[in-house]
Amino acid sequence: MYVRDAKNRDEAWLLDHIESMGLDETAFRSRDYVIAMDERENKRAGFGRVRVHKTDEAEHCELTSIGVLPEWRGQGVGAHVIERLVKTAGDQDFDVVYALSGETDYLAQFGFDPAEPAQIPSVLQRRLSKKQESLDPEAVPMRIETRRFYMPGRLREAFKQASAEDDENDEPEEGPEDFGIDPEEASYKYDTGR
Repeated sequence: MYVRDAKNRDEAWLLDHIESMGLDETAFRSRDYVIAMDERENKRAGFGRVRVHKTDEAEHCELTSIGVLPEWRGQGVGAHVIERLVKTAGDQDFDVVYALSGETDYLAQFGFDPAEPAQIPSVLQRRLSKKQESLDPEAVPMRIETRRFYMPGRLREAFKQASAEDDENDEPEEGPEDFGIDPEEASYKYDTGR
């Protein structure tokens, strides 16, 4: 497993999964995303975005639209996406990164702290209100200094061994009845009826 920058060819895949997971696609730009990949099967496992908000006074960095495909959850994929996003923000000279999410316990394990809504930049206060109204009513502001990010060892190890859960074996095999065919009456030969 590894995390890479998104490419233009990932755009349709990203939009499909952002929509299916009910995540924020406001001001979508595929180049802002990173994607977790399984190098064995060349499959995408998760994604996330760094969104920069520019104001007259300063620029502020938000982590948003973080998602992991169901078959990859619980294996450190989301943790490594967040790690890459925080590193990217730090490389862009952001000392502090914000996340507006209801997943406070999840973010806290990496060193994110709750922030008072009145203490975050006004552009993020407006984003928080919109997010609470439309996507995540439980969203609260969280913040971390980029140099203080911490990856729990269990998540690092889980990511090394991550593999998609095989849901195909749970599906029953389809039979003729599933296609409206009565197996007692149907002929499976090349019967033309003459």
